Amino acid sequence: MRAPAPAYVANDGVIDAARAALGAKLLAPVEAVGEVALHVDRASLVETMVALRDTPGLEYQQLMEIAGVDYPDRGVDRFEVVYCLLSLTRNHRIRVHVQTDDEKPVPSVTGIWPVAGWLEREVYDMYGVLFSGNADLRRILTDYGFRGHPQRKDFPLSGYVELRYSEEAKRVVYEPVALAQDFRTFDFMSPWEGAEYVLPGDEKAKLPEEKGAPTPLKADEIVKADAAASPKQASSQPKTTDSTAQSGAGKAGPDAGEKPANPDVVPSNGKGQNQ
Repeated sequence: MRAPAPAYVANDGVIDAARAALGAKLLAPVEAVGEVALHVDRASLVETMVALRDTPGLEYQQLMEIAGVDYPDRGVDRFEVVYCLLSLTRNHRIRVHVQTDDEKPVPSVTGIWPVAGWLEREVYDMYGVLFSGNADLRRILTDYGFRGHPQRKDFPLSGYVELRYSEEAKRVVYEPVALAQDFRTFDFMSPWEGAEYVLPGDEKAKLPEEKGAPTPLKADEIVKADAAASPKQASSQPKTTDSTAQSGAGKAGPDAGEKPANPDVVPSNGKGQNQ
């Protein structure tokens, strides 16, 4: 049964067609996990996008997304701006990567795809990457007066300020972050999956429980529980029941074929008196 999602065409010949169309603008083509990524020169980004859109055999008409990536250990040009393109006629997708820092602007592609205006504002807001040619490069996701760019790896998790509504001022006020307690290390290992520590109150349950206990056990623990059980001594006499005396149901009665020696004597009713 075929998957409901559309099957995209193979990547055969995409890198060769891109290399022939872009020439020196293409720095490094990469094909990995079934996807094609083109690392191109930042200064010639607009010409690269026009070539990818208009060249026969490529024809990537739509800009689907612009994403940012931060590599703080890289040093120079720590940011990457990633453009996701879609070819409707060929049913194929590629990514275009450019590198920059927080000072060198990336040429805007709003002249090719107007939707890039909002997408570039998101990258600017989250990473601080500048885009030359964007007529409205403002923050779009954070609040007015927000300090820093929250998607950078060196941005603190708690931020710099916190906001609340003040009854005295009758408005939202900003205050420095005040943590009620220090950050703690939480262990998210589920005790139902065999946690290797003793939960509070379970100090007596250090040994694995027996088979059939309410607490689920691992397979190796079940084997250990069976092995720890005392072996039962096998009886030398086979278990057979020929009379009620051997079954423990009461005194042995007379056999069906025998008659009592004194017919006037009636068997006891169990209370020590004869009827």
